[in-house]
Amino acid sequence: MPFQHIGFVHFLMTAVLACLATTSVRAGNRRPVPSTAPPAAVTNNQTKSNSSMAESLGIQFLDGSSSSLIIERDGKKYVVDLKDRTIREADAPESSPVAHPGEIASRFISSENTQLGARIFVEKCSVCHGEGGRGLASVGTPDFTDPKIQAAMADGAIVESIKNGKKGTVMPSWQDKLSDNEIGAVASFIRSLDSSDPAQQRAAASEAKEKVKVYTAADDYLYSLPTGRRLERHGFYVNFTHRFAFDPAFSGRARGAALLGLDGFAVASFGFRYGITDKLSISAYRSPSVIGRPIELMAAYHILDEHDGYPLNATFRFSVDGQNNFSKNFTANFEGIFSRSLFKRAQIYVVPTLSLQNRRLILDPTLENAPPALPGINSFSLGAGAAFDIRPSVALIGEVIPTLVNGRALGIHRPAFAIGIQKRLWRHAFTLGFSNSPGTVVSQRAGTRATFLGDPSADTPSGLFIGFDLMRQMY
Repeated sequence: MPFQHIGFVHFLMTAVLACLATTSVRAGNRRPVPSTAPPAAVTNNQTKSNSSMAESLGIQFLDGSSSSLIIERDGKKYVVDLKDRTIREADAPESSPVAHPGEIASRFISSENTQLGARIFVEKCSVCHGEGGRGLASVGTPDFTDPKIQAAMADGAIVESIKNGKKGTVMPSWQDKLSDNEIGAVASFIRSLDSSDPAQQRAAASEAKEKVKVYTAADDYLYSLPTGRRLERHGFYVNFTHRFAFDPAFSGRARGAALLGLDGFAVASFGFRYGITDKLSISAYRSPSVIGRPIELMAAYHILDEHDGYPLNATFRFSVDGQNNFSKNFTANFEGIFSRSLFKRAQIYVVPTLSLQNRRLILDPTLENAPPALPGINSFSLGAGAAFDIRPSVALIGEVIPTLVNGRALGIHRPAFAIGIQKRLWRHAFTLGFSNSPGTVVSQRAGTRATFLGDPSADTPSGLFIGFDLMRQMY
């Protein structure tokens, strides 16, 4: 900013402050005005006079802000914050000046936005801050209902933390995931939790519970069956699975000494997911040599979401699985993932899947050999599952994946199924379960241990083996 501009703006700020002070003194000493004109007329005249004076001085007041204004000088505009005593050049259009935390706070923190903020808070923030905003000791988050905490937080500071996150803590930045209006709405909800106003706090908590009665899946999978949950825009996720398919967990000798099969050899797979938008995502996934070393490439589109007021969630996915590191035995998969919350702590899932040129699930004990060129078989499976929270961050999960078309041709005589327990914590999810299916890519998940090992009885309940899933959202 040129030196003469700074001097002028500094002079103008001093003049504005002096005018405000003079107006306040005069207002304090002013006697009642005789009732020769209605109060509304006086107010209108004063408003017109103030607007005319502001226009002649090149001053523009910001709606909803009592501490900021815009000054125009030589064709340029400057944002003046009287409270913070700062000046910066406004590089945005007149009708939409660049917003900073203080401006967002003054524009959007209001009782009208509390309802929107309650929904967003419960959906995105409660995993770390608790549904009622009381904080979680395990994460170290503050209790927003504590009057001391509320008194120590300025509106602008709340918005700043939501918008840019807090370094050295688990608090992420929501700048690219929430609009200014949504950030202000969340800040408004946090303000409404001030326990110095119990009636307002109870109303806000009740509003949040009433508005958000939707189950939020902790992971991309129940166990092997997808949940179809909506990924965050620009979110990057890692999925890692282990299936100890060679050692049944409950049959045979010394299962306790072998830690239910955890001492055995595992079929380990991993993959990455990326949210291009909050609806469109892509992923890549790979399983090891003993199960055909397939690489799976996938695109998914999230069509409906209960959080947006729809009666159910719906996602469509298309994937191609290529064995021997995507060089042979290609299978194209079309999936529809439908889910619905029974209530806030439970959800059911239905996953119809069409696989074109699917292959029988077989074991190749020699890691250096490429998988054989097996004939392709078209198949159709209908997966079903459910999740039920027994604690705010712990759920019981179950799934079954019967193959309804050409199951026998693929060597599948009994449906694949799994049961387990799932733990969520901020951006992590861990699932420990028991299953009769070693496959995790789409084309293999309906296959069973009986086909894989060539043992007709290996897919019965006595053949259940232990496994786990680990999901981590990197950002």
